Amino acid sequence: MGLREQEQTGLAGQFAEAMSRLVSGVAVVSVRRADGRPCGLLVSSVCSYSVDPPSVLVALARSSRTCRELGTGAGAPFGVHLLARTDSVLAQVFAGGAQDKFADVRWEWDGAVPRLVDVSVYVKCRSHALLPYGDHVIVVGEVSDCSVADDEPLVYFRRRLDWRLGHTDSG
Repeated sequence: MGLREQEQTGLAGQFAEAMSRLVSGVAVVSVRRADGRPCGLLVSSVCSYSVDPPSVLVALARSSRTCRELGTGAGAPFGVHLLARTDSVLAQVFAGGAQDKFADVRWEWDGAVPRLVDVSVYVKCRSHALLPYGDHVIVVGEVSDCSVADDEPLVYFRRRLDWRLGHTDSG
């Protein structure tokens, strides 16, 4: 049995299974790469951090291009796009490993931030603090702009993107 298999059957595997039971929203975090192109990834670890000043907390895998593009210091602009139940295809694009995830996606520049078009919630941020821990970096982003449209969220539960969570229509 390899180390990876042992991890999956040991505490790390149990922890991953336990956390798969935590219902969370999903978001695309976007940033401008050093070469000027857009970069982004799907995350399930995002939450409000503070109302005064308005800020969010996002956890990014250290190995991701998006995390590397945010750099090691504060001040980098980035976007957080909370996805709606109708955005499952968009979620799959940003969960994948394609080099150019923006190739077939409607987006525009919002200053230095790649902004996805027609996403129901968009939060423009500037990194305020980066806190490395384990295989992730926690990014605290101070909010500079926000837009909200009413829609049902796309949620992540038991390693699935599903907005109904077992709800059945009675009609």
